[in-house]
Amino acid sequence: MPRWLLTAPFAIALATALPVRAEKVDLSPEELRKTATHVVVGQITAVYSRVETNGDWRYTHHIAEVRVAETEKGDGLKKGDLTYARYWQKQWVGRGKQPPDTSGHRGLPNQGETIRIYMARNAYDGFGTTNDGGFNVIGANGFEPVKAAGK
Repeated sequence: MPRWLLTAPFAIALATALPVRAEKVDLSPEELRKTATHVVVGQITAVYSRVETNGDWRYTHHIAEVRVAETEKGDGLKKGDLTYARYWQKQWVGRGKQPPDTSGHRGLPNQGETIRIYMARNAYDGFGTTNDGGFNVIGANGFEPVKAAGK
């Protein structure tokens, strides 16, 4: 009997037993830059969060306060400016199996970190389109750590 016939039932059982997630695929740095209306490097001076439950999901909405060190793309932001970048995560809190869906942004920044942020203003942000004038971080991986000089 072929070896694959012996292992096939195990592989099928394992595949059907694991939870199904439909995470958004990371964009390459080139795709992030192309999608973004603004790209800045800056230090996170504060992070503000708000949690809400809507149906079977718990959403955490974040705003990072960023002191701009350098603007790589986009108009209106310059060195020393303070800007705010919005991002979110969600967690399944419902009963039963979690349906396929994304959990939001990944690689979230911490206060004090210097990062590159790919943002969209009045444009597609990787999840949808907003037109309210705020900066949304490109989803799901629009934060890029910046290594300090000499490290």
